[in-house]
Amino acid sequence: MISVVIPTYNEEANIAACLASLCNQTLPREGYELIVVDGGSKDKTREIAAKYADQVFLQTSKKVGGARNDGAKAAKGEIVATTDADCIIPPDWLERIEEDFARHTDVVQVYGLVHPKEKNLKHSISLALANFFSRLGSWTHTIYYTLGCNTAFRREVFIEVGMYQCIDAGDDLEIARRTREVGKVYLDPSLRVAFDMRRYDQFGTLKSLWEWIYIVVRGGDSEKYSYSKREYK
Repeated sequence: MISVVIPTYNEEANIAACLASLCNQTLPREGYELIVVDGGSKDKTREIAAKYADQVFLQTSKKVGGARNDGAKAAKGEIVATTDADCIIPPDWLERIEEDFARHTDVVQVYGLVHPKEKNLKHSISLALANFFSRLGSWTHTIYYTLGCNTAFRREVFIEVGMYQCIDAGDDLEIARRTREVGKVYLDPSLRVAFDMRRYDQFGTLKSLWEWIYIVVRGGDSEKYSYSKREYK
């Protein structure tokens, strides 16, 4: 059993497509569950999600990392996979995750890469850089740039190491530092999801990257910038 955890906040425009892609997997539907953890949406996110997901409930912990933690606590699966509500997931995503853990018994966390939903050169270059850093960490065994939109854990280990920190940014870097202390963190380059570029379109690529770096170097929290509960046009 794989449990897929999807944090949401005002995602009525995106959640149906995301969950529909997760319902269209090569694994039998009874082999995985979909858990939507909502941050108090003011729109119809939860109502739409209930048509697809096995569980939909309000988060009790803070920030996106806390929503993922709440989902993992409610999960029935031995593997917990996480993605974002605005991503589109390829049909073989869960099958690849299952095979990665079965093939590599010493692996405790699997992560993959991203490509843009909105096809243009600027977005392709931006995510090519993100993928380069993901690969660099794997090659050098240093900083593992594991995106929360495309990662999976052995649930027992995820809970054992303390789960995600409830911070604004950098939680995916931080948890990989802890999981690699108890097992292997494995990059599967064929594990890819379509990533929504709306943050970069609305707020600018350089500004968005600067805000992320600013928050991360300050330990994940900042009064000046916040990644949580952004309002999009």
